Amino acid sequence: MIKSKIPIQVRYAETDQMGVVYHANYLVWFELGRTAFFDDLGYSYCDFEESGLVAPVVDIQASFKRPVKYGDDVTVTTWVESYDGLRITYGYEIATAGNGVCVTGRSLHVCVRKDTFRPVSMRKIHPVLHQAYLDAAQH
Repeated sequence: MIKSKIPIQVRYAETDQMGVVYHANYLVWFELGRTAFFDDLGYSYCDFEESGLVAPVVDIQASFKRPVKYGDDVTVTTWVESYDGLRITYGYEIATAGNGVCVTGRSLHVCVRKDTFRPVSMRKIHPVLHQAYLDAAQH
């Protein structure tokens, strides 16, 4: 299984009045993780979009275990939990060195044409990327 890891240093603007990361910012970090994962597969998401495809979020979930605070250094780990040629489920862990795993999550995406939002088979439209996702999802 391929896992992508990216470091993030928590910025003050990402925290709430309690001094912890505002919950919606974790979704932004999930997106950063997905983009890094795509890059680690050897592809550019910009090129993917330029080919007329996008993969919008159709479901997302996050579980909060421990707070992340301003100044913390976190690592976002991203992997493919499942892939069937149309739908991709990514898994996420956000962890700090001192507190371990702080947030877990997953997001479900569907590959669609950018202009119509009609679902497409990655196997037919982009067979090389399809195979890369199959390989990445292997346990």
